[in-house]
Amino acid sequence: MGYVRVKGVIANPFKRDLRVEVEFIADTSAIYTMIPKHIAEKLDLKVVDKRRFRIASGEVVEYPISEAYVMVEGRGVTSLVVIGSEKTPPLLGATTLELLGFQVDPVTGKLKPLELMIL
Repeated sequence: MGYVRVKGVIANPFKRDLRVEVEFIADTSAIYTMIPKHIAEKLDLKVVDKRRFRIASGEVVEYPISEAYVMVEGRGVTSLVVIGSEKTPPLLGATTLELLGFQVDPVTGKLKPLELMIL
């Protein structure tokens, strides 16, 4: 299938006019959305925490965490985001996907509405 790429907007949650259009890679194996440091700086995002993550190499790395407003396909939500290195591509993680009410359809390689349940 390859990568699922999704166009979207990431913005400062308190000043939404501070915004950047990005192409995310929808990564359902990533818990949080991740953006490169230069985008976080451009949006004036404030670090609210640091968390440790196991990366693909098996190494454990600590990254700063912030909050951002993420909009994809006309839906928007404030979500935690990881601030990665300059080389980090914008990743749309599982938590943000679920908050937006989307899931990745592996057949079409696109987003589709998530069946939301309250039981």
